[in-house]
Amino acid sequence: MKKAILATKVGMTQIFNEDGELIPVTVLQAGPCVVTQIKTEENDGYSAVQVGFADAKEKVITRDKGGKKSVAHRHGVTKAEKGHFDKAGVAPKKFVREFRFENTADFAIGAEIKADIFANGDHIDATAISKGKGYQGTINRLGQHRGHIKHGSKFHRHQGSNGACSSPSRVFKGKGMPGHMGSVKRTVQNLEVVRVDADKNLLLIKGAVPGPKKALVTIKESTRVNG
Repeated sequence: MKKAILATKVGMTQIFNEDGELIPVTVLQAGPCVVTQIKTEENDGYSAVQVGFADAKEKVITRDKGGKKSVAHRHGVTKAEKGHFDKAGVAPKKFVREFRFENTADFAIGAEIKADIFANGDHIDATAISKGKGYQGTINRLGQHRGHIKHGSKFHRHQGSNGACSSPSRVFKGKGMPGHMGSVKRTVQNLEVVRVDADKNLLLIKGAVPGPKKALVTIKESTRVNG
């Protein structure tokens, strides 16, 4: 892997290419990311580049008249995390991730990784936490069929039979059931970069990218490109 960056999802829109074809795209605010640490074989047992993205505040602990502690910035960095960023000479960051680049030696602590590492026509893999849908039935969650809609029927959106009766007298593992849907890690491979706005650090990706608006998205060069 030679290219990777952290981004947040702005939303979806559509643009026209040079041939006048309409293309649905997802807009991503990609970077700038700052290199906070270089992992090496000698010190860490593997080579990687640790990057930080999106400025964060330091947690401020205050005390009320009763002496109880309260945290002013719940989503800020701790004192230990702040020390890690201070050692690298960068501002505290909200998100920290590692990328195992092939050219790790070419990066330096404090260097910035911006959207212009990608170009029009590049293919990428996008990873994010999908939208949470809450508790859903099998029709919505698994695409199962409904029951008959007719007079006297009391079976419409129910799941139906879960298995045999006397043998084996149990429900097999992996049986599709109602339950929590979404809010899981998902990766969409081989998406095309339609346009790169280097000045605003924006990437326009053809098609849909996992996650809701403002979600953290990890962008890597694709490991599978259609021939």
